[in-house]
Amino acid sequence: MAHAPHELGRAGEQAAADYYQAQGFEVLACGYRHGRAEVDLVLRRGNELLVFAEVKTRSSSQFGTPETFVSERKKELFRLAATQLQEEMDWRGDIRFDILALTLLSQGFRIEQFEDAFY
Repeated sequence: MAHAPHELGRAGEQAAADYYQAQGFEVLACGYRHGRAEVDLVLRRGNELLVFAEVKTRSSSQFGTPETFVSERKKELFRLAATQLQEEMDWRGDIRFDILALTLLSQGFRIEQFEDAFY
């Protein structure tokens, strides 16, 4: 089944959101924007943990591993957005930056989670 890239990305983000919800997280935002930064998913587990997740969806792994697609610039923007959101929420708990690498297989997505992928 062929997907247009934006459809694949949306399907991947939905699969990632479902994946986190199954672990007891609440989805606070999809596509949170602050200036030029965008965070794919912002998730919260109670008052103890806020997760900023970068979702990388690929239709195959032939172009290398999805976690190699996050540049230093992207990480910098990610941190800026995270700082802004923490201030808006007056967040006092821990934060974590995850990368979720999804590869489309015939039976759905294979999901690899990289916790604390960067700081």
